[in-house]
Amino acid sequence: MKLFVAGSHTEIGKTHVACALIRAARAQGTSVDALKPVLSGFDPEDWTGSDSGRLLAALGAAPTQAALEAISPFRYAAPLAPPMAARLEGKTLTLQDLAGVSRDWLARTEADLALVESAGGLMSPIAEDGTVLDLLETLALASVLVGGSYLGSISHTLTALEVLRARKLPVAAVVISQDGSPEAPDFAQTVGLVCRMADPTPVLAAGRDGDEAWAGALLEMLAGA
Repeated sequence: MKLFVAGSHTEIGKTHVACALIRAARAQGTSVDALKPVLSGFDPEDWTGSDSGRLLAALGAAPTQAALEAISPFRYAAPLAPPMAARLEGKTLTLQDLAGVSRDWLARTEADLALVESAGGLMSPIAEDGTVLDLLETLALASVLVGGSYLGSISHTLTALEVLRARKLPVAAVVISQDGSPEAPDFAQTVGLVCRMADPTPVLAAGRDGDEAWAGALLEMLAGA
């Protein structure tokens, strides 16, 4: 099974969801691997807590330079959209660059579950000539769409879902990642509204309480589909 982890917004919880899916797969005895082809806001002196470092930790892989280069081939220092961060380093990042490394990795991996995690939201520029949506369409993968629970997140999540449907791209599930802010709307009510509005796409709730049973349930649902 090969899945693309996309987000309705930036800093939405994509890595939180991807790591939970990795841990659930390993707990079920399923081989799993992950790729985050581009990472911005990268500090080469302290990267174990970065998205790539967290993915490696979930995979049970040592945080070596070789492992980092394999999981995130393109890394930029500035915490900006990848093409903007690349430009600051005198580089040009193209959709072909990202699609090429992603396709090569997907062809090589022998894992039962292969996750490709994007950067930014679905319509964020991920290269000079394309958005995350364009990369997803190029790779032709089913996606897990991660939405938030902050005020306004329902609109962002449903808009992203409609865009995916308009492009006729398969959506395996929507996962609502709980917002940690005390001002955020009620999480259960947010999930319930998205569930009704997103039907027939499955919707799961990824809380911040450490209970990742939803991830195992999602993998079992996908395996039985």
